[in-house]
Amino acid sequence: MKAHTIWDQGTKRRLIEAAGEVFAQRGFRAATIREICRRAHASVSAVNYHFQDKKGLYRAVFEHSHRWAVEKYPHDLGLEEKATAEERLHAFIHSFLLRGLGDGFPAWHGKLMAQEMADPSGILSEVAETAIRPMDEYLEGIVRELLQEENPYQEASDYSVQLCRMNIVGQCIFQLHARQFMLFPYPRALESPQIAAMAEEISRFSTGGIRAIAAGGKRDKQGEDS
Repeated sequence: MKAHTIWDQGTKRRLIEAAGEVFAQRGFRAATIREICRRAHASVSAVNYHFQDKKGLYRAVFEHSHRWAVEKYPHDLGLEEKATAEERLHAFIHSFLLRGLGDGFPAWHGKLMAQEMADPSGILSEVAETAIRPMDEYLEGIVRELLQEENPYQEASDYSVQLCRMNIVGQCIFQLHARQFMLFPYPRALESPQIAAMAEEISRFSTGGIRAIAAGGKRDKQGEDS
């Protein structure tokens, strides 16, 4: 029984790794279970046993990829608890970029997300609660704190927080995926110092934007009171 369990887990792992390669190359719709099973040296029945169907396998690949990335590059990058909100924002951005551009990942890690962005299957909304929501909530807390620091007499509005979050994440995603078709000052294959420099630039830009939005809210409040 124990040997059978080990075989099951080994097959499951091979299927996820093979599926990551195929989905990254062909996208969800064009990928076939037959090709995935051939690369994994597994049977189609093994996919049904572990994942139910092709979409279940695709979901498992995304969850595996995200979990692996977050374990290697956590949101805070090991900052001390007393770190400032600005330091935590920089660490968040740096970790986001490292998860897409850093080393230590399978070759298909970044390509998989690019395929999903280009031709969405809807899987991201399905895994959002378990995989993406914690990251979003962490960023929301940082943004609210920064807005409050700049305008301590007025609670940050949900709209302002959402706007800042979207812009921060949008800059990171742009750097990860627009590199395929646009000219950048950095080479396509980035080293750690270049990723760190990019994180610093996005952090400064984002912090400045948050301060500007907070200042705008402060002026609006003063106008209402006068």
